[in-house]
Amino acid sequence: MASSNPAFNNPAFQDPRAVKTYPGGPQAANIGGPTQYASTSHAGMDAAANAQLEGAFVAPSANAIDTGRMTVEDTVLKTLALFAVLLVTAVVGWMWTMAGVTVTNPNPSLLPWTIGALGGFILVMVVAFGSRKKIRPALIFGYAAFEGLFVGGISAFFEFLYPGIVVQATLATLAVVGVTLALFASGKVRASKRATKVFMIAMIGYLVFALINVGLMLFNVPIAGGAFGLYSVKIAGIPLGLIIGVLVVIMAAYSLVLDFDSIQQGVRNGAPRQFGWLGGFGIMVTVVWLYVEILRILAILRGSN
Repeated sequence: MASSNPAFNNPAFQDPRAVKTYPGGPQAANIGGPTQYASTSHAGMDAAANAQLEGAFVAPSANAIDTGRMTVEDTVLKTLALFAVLLVTAVVGWMWTMAGVTVTNPNPSLLPWTIGALGGFILVMVVAFGSRKKIRPALIFGYAAFEGLFVGGISAFFEFLYPGIVVQATLATLAVVGVTLALFASGKVRASKRATKVFMIAMIGYLVFALINVGLMLFNVPIAGGAFGLYSVKIAGIPLGLIIGVLVVIMAAYSLVLDFDSIQQGVRNGAPRQFGWLGGFGIMVTVVWLYVEILRILAILRGSN
């Protein structure tokens, strides 16, 4: 029978099947068992059944450790742990980059940036393909450490050229991540097959463009003039890098939507708890990509003034 109290109109209170989600199943929730109520000839409820019912109300909700399954909360904690490692090594990368800068040698070191980029690339490949067989959190933490070294190094380098740019890029990244998460949580933004196809096509196109740009810069092709190669070329007075950068930020935001959707699907599918590390790993890859793109956009804007 439905309760007149709207607080109890939840299916968990109406549908007997919903009790399957309760820790311990129907017996723990004391629903449907032969001892739920005493015989109609008894005036009151059996004391043992009453105690069991009271225990159901005070029983703690099951978490990832109890169930061995992936949960959103556990994935969030794992993601925060990975970003904590990234921040620590980012500080190391920043200090290492600026350690040799003096009045006579005003050139930040590129070594932390290079080591972090190469190490991060190798580990992202190992984790991405190796996770099909086994998830290794140690490798994911290693990736976070290398990625922190890269982020700290490149941030220090750009901060040296354009003071204040790191704070601007960080705030912009947090704003994009926060807005995307809020829209996804509210249900206003969702991943779709059509949008994902467009995203994949755009992603391939962007990767091809980036590789061509790197090649032109390495061989000093005149068309790739400026510090950012083709990104520095202006179309109607607007740097090409600014136009592409805005599109890439939108792509990165949609990539975050895909990350959130994948985590949600994993939780619904009852994926093992270890998959929470993959969720955090995926979010970190996207957020770092987003930060670097915003950093480049701001650098192009500052350099063109």
